[in-house]
Amino acid sequence: MKSTLLLALPVLLAACTAPRAYDAPRQPEPPRSILVAQADSPERGDMAAQATPGDTYSAEEIAREASQFFGETSENLAKAIERTFSDHGRPTAYVLGREGGGAAVVGLRFGEGTLRFKTGGSLPVYWQGPTVGWDFGGSASKVFTLVYNLHDSRDLFQRFPAVDGSLYVVAGFSVNYQRSGDIVLAPIRTGVGLRAGASLGYIHYTRDRSFIPF
Repeated sequence: MKSTLLLALPVLLAACTAPRAYDAPRQPEPPRSILVAQADSPERGDMAAQATPGDTYSAEEIAREASQFFGETSENLAKAIERTFSDHGRPTAYVLGREGGGAAVVGLRFGEGTLRFKTGGSLPVYWQGPTVGWDFGGSASKVFTLVYNLHDSRDLFQRFPAVDGSLYVVAGFSVNYQRSGDIVLAPIRTGVGLRAGASLGYIHYTRDRSFIPF
């Protein structure tokens, strides 16, 4: 009996001194400030969508591009650009284009141009749409459109309703806003012809040319 106890003693000692899972030291919890910061931090995809000054155009860059496009540098063009920057800040892209249209209460508008991002890359775009309201006349215009909060060119190809009451006119240049979600477009137009009146409608931007305005 005694010899049996002596043989079992090392086994019992090993079992008592062996480390147990619940005896492992617990790691201290991170401070609450770190937990809050981690909860508030964006995912990688959201971080890519956040514009930085390097991803957007400055007022000086837009003024230079617009002056080259319209073929003139004027105080009136500067005022139109200043208005858009005051309302919406720095754009992520712009569209250089031309459009034509006409109206007699119910109107149509068709255009084509090139979308350019500050981060590089460009592609052709087309647009068309109806207008309804107190709107008469015809127009043929150059259009320089500032584009805000656009980080993927595919998001441009949709319908953008006109923002009611956003029309701004200064000596040969007009600016109005179109919005869909967070994306805002600010077309600056100048050209020949008369297109007078207040109208409501939308512009449908597409990858391919279309003669169907709806």
